[in-house]
Parts: sequence; C-alpha cells; structure tokens
Amino acid sequence: MADLMEVIEGCRLPVLRKNQDNEDEWPLAEILSVKESNGRKSFYVHYIDFNKRLDEWVNSDRLDLKKIQFPKKEARTPTKNGLPGSKPSSPEREPEQNTTGGVESEIRSVGCPQYYQKRKVDAVSLVSQGSPTTPISSSSESSQASLYPQNGAARRVVAAQPGRKRKANCLGTDEDSQDSSDGIPSAPRMTGSLVSDRSHDDIITRMKNIECIELGRHRLKPWYFSPYPQELTTLPVLYLCEFCLKYVKSLRCLQRHLTKCNLRHPPGNEIYRKGTISFFEIDGRKNKNYSQNLCLLAKCFLDHKTLYYDTDPFLFYVMTEYDSKGFHIVGYFSKEKESTEDYNVACILTLPPYQRRGYGKLLIEFSYELSKVEGKTGTPEKPLSDLGLLSYRSYWSQTILEILMSLKSENGERPQITINEISEMTSIKKEDVISTLQYLNLINYYKGQYILTLSEDIVEGHEKAMLKRVLRIDPKCLHFTPKDWSKRGKW
Repeated sequence: MADLMEVIEGCRLPVLRKNQDNEDEWPLAEILSVKESNGRKSFYVHYIDFNKRLDEWVNSDRLDLKKIQFPKKEARTPTKNGLPGSKPSSPEREPEQNTTGGVESEIRSVGCPQYYQKRKVDAVSLVSQGSPTTPISSSSESSQASLYPQNGAARRVVAAQPGRKRKANCLGTDEDSQDSSDGIPSAPRMTGSLVSDRSHDDIITRMKNIECIELGRHRLKPWYFSPYPQELTTLPVLYLCEFCLKYVKSLRCLQRHLTKCNLRHPPGNEIYRKGTISFFEIDGRKNKNYSQNLCLLAKCFLDHKTLYYDTDPFLFYVMTEYDSKGFHIVGYFSKEKESTEDYNVACILTLPPYQRRGYGKLLIEFSYELSKVEGKTGTPEKPLSDLGLLSYRSYWSQTILEILMSLKSENGERPQITINEISEMTSIKKEDVISTLQYLNLINYYKGQYILTLSEDIVEGHEKAMLKRVLRIDPKCLHFTPKDWSKRGKW
C-alpha cells in the first residue's frame, strides 16, 4: 500500500464519490493538484470518463491507496538543436485494469432497422432525392439519448438524402476593459491555455478557479475554468451585477455599484417580447464591456469553446425573464455577423438555475426564427457540449417530426416531401436533417428508393413530448431586421 506522501500530480487511483442514486462508487480518478492546509492534504481529482464539471477537491479519506497507479518517468526527447523537448500533455501509464464501478461512455452506431418484416403502413407515397443506389452512411454519436422507441407498426413514410460533413469551429470573445472603480484589476489575466483543443490543456485551465458566483438572487457553482482576474479566484464568492454583469470582489462593492448602475435590462435592442420573456440583440463592438463580462460568465459553464479577445465580429442574443425589479438574464447565444459556414449559433448557454425548464429549446428555436427571417438555413458551431448535443437532437427531432406528421395525403396517394423542402421549412441545415433522421432510425431503403418510416411508438412519444413543451417562440412578436454585415461600415 502506497504512503500518502507518495501521492503526486499525475497519479491515478480509485476515489470515493456518490452517484446519482446517492450510492457509493469508486471510479478511477487522476490527481491534478495537491495542496496542504492546517496540516491536512487535499487533492483535486478528475474522474476518468466523467465530465470535467464533476472535478472536485477531496481529502485523503476518499482515496484508495491500494490501487494507485504512478505516472511513468518520461525520457527527455532531444530536438534539432540538442535541447530537451517539452513533455507530452499526458504521460504514459501502465495498462489500467477496470477495477472500478465507474460509468463508461457508450458509443453506438445508429443504423436502419430491418425492413423485411411485415408492417402495417398507411397509404402514403414518397419522393426520393438522388439515385436509389446512393448509400446513406449511418452516423455515430458519443452521447446518445433514447428520445423515442424504435419499434412498433409504421404510420407514414417520406424520402431522405445523404449530406456532407462540416468542420468544427469555436467562439471568440474579448475581455479587455472593466471599470476598476471598486479596486479590482482593469483586465483579466491573459495567461493559461484557453483553446478548445484538449492537447494544449495545461494544469491551470483544467481546474475550476472560481468557488461561487452570486448573480442576483442566485448563487452559482461554476463547472469549469474561466479567466477572471487572479486576485478574484481566492475569494469565497464572486459578486456580479445581474444587469451589466460587472464583477466585484465583495457584497459592499456590489451595493455601491448598484447605486450607480442605471441598467435594468441588457444593453442593446429588445427584438422580442411575449409575456415575461424578452430577447435583446447586443452588438459585440458597440457593447464591449457587457459582451466581455457575458463571455467570462459563460466560460464558467462551457468547456468546449475557445476564448479569444475580440467580440467585434459577434452578436449576442440574451434571453431574459421580466419582473418588477427588471429583466433577469436566463441564457444567451452568440453568432458571427458573417459566417462562411452558415453557422447561426457560436455559443449557447442556459444558466444552471433555469435549466430543465424548456429555456434551452426556446433559445434554439429563436436562433432558427432569426435564420428564417434572414432567408437562410443554419447550424450550430461544433463541437457541441454533451448537454448542447442532447438539446439540439431533441429540438431537431421534434421539429422534423412535426413536419412529417402534418403531411396530408392527396387523391388517396402518399404525401411527398424532400429533404430540401424540410430544410427550407425549418431553416435547419440539410446535413442536420439527415443526421437526425438517421439518429431516430427512420431511414429505410425500399423498392429502389429511400423512405422514412414513422412507427406508432415514435408518434406517441413525439405527441407526449410536445405536450410538455409549453414555451414556444411566436414569430408575430419578433421585430427583427437583418443587416448586411459584409459592408464593413455596419460594424
């Protein structure tokens, strides 16, 4: 059994934690940092195959020292000039034995079911785009959600078409100006790797640096690293003005700021209001301070996007909830003013207190309503987070199924629709339409053409899901005029 003094950064060993059912489990974890306070050691651990938002500080009582794996010493690699090279981002280790009860991520391919069984099909006809001999490749997703059952008797059929792949991209944000009247630095520190490429991660950005954020009536526990000033990372609570998102170091500073802050809503133009829900359009060039502060807050809950230092090329759409005290931020999404890849969302986030209440889908639906007004099809920037992928898959599935189920047969013939028509009606990119149909396992090849088969179970699952979806965007309440950002004068 190893001694506690031998536990160093890079070691791997089982660590005790509670699962969702409040049961003890011992997943394998990596030690990222060690600190000592009042003679007791604490260890910052990352659970292998778990999301980084579960990383935490633990004491020695939760470590299983009997199964510790020490990192191997790396040989220094010579370079052309004979100087030693840098270390790899992750040292080699002994082969790991699966001795823990951790949850492993499941990856499976979504293909088409066997069609050669007897099916009860309504009289509906199809149009196929492309030759019948063109294969449609099945898609794989690392994060799957069983939204609808896959079996049951078929109801309707429609046509499908393959698409092309897209390359990934990331959001850039800017944080260079902040009012320093409350005795805090005028800009966040620029150190630390903040690119989304995991191979460039360093130990600083892998660890949460903010303990707690107070935003209005909510206290938020950050999930990930965010480059707030170094001086603020040692505070037990970081205070934010919920209207301008300015960060201060104490409650007294916040109270003093609130006597001077005239904002009761995000800056910019209110382009949508229905009931208590409003959307504000914010130009990253005209409202730099707010945009910078919004990106710093969002980075606490987004791990897969890059932070740069220029908000000028971006628009921010902030969703708020209104009460007698003002317009309180619920979530936001950003988009490029000019996107060569037809991206209609760069980053998207619903703040934790408002999650699982339908606001995520409302943000997504609003982004596509803007695309409809612009007369374009759009797609979110990749990579999507695990929660983002589930939200988009669910939205795409419900929107496309709404279209397919609304088709009416004419003259006793099967209704006909093409992938392009679905894309034009919803503003969802053609590739996303196809990947969603494959994800739902609806695409089949039958008698020389691609058809979509909706089972009774899928229809019932969709109808139940739509009953729960109370929040919807009303296009009549949207007051939005697209701008031609290709003219630099508009920036």
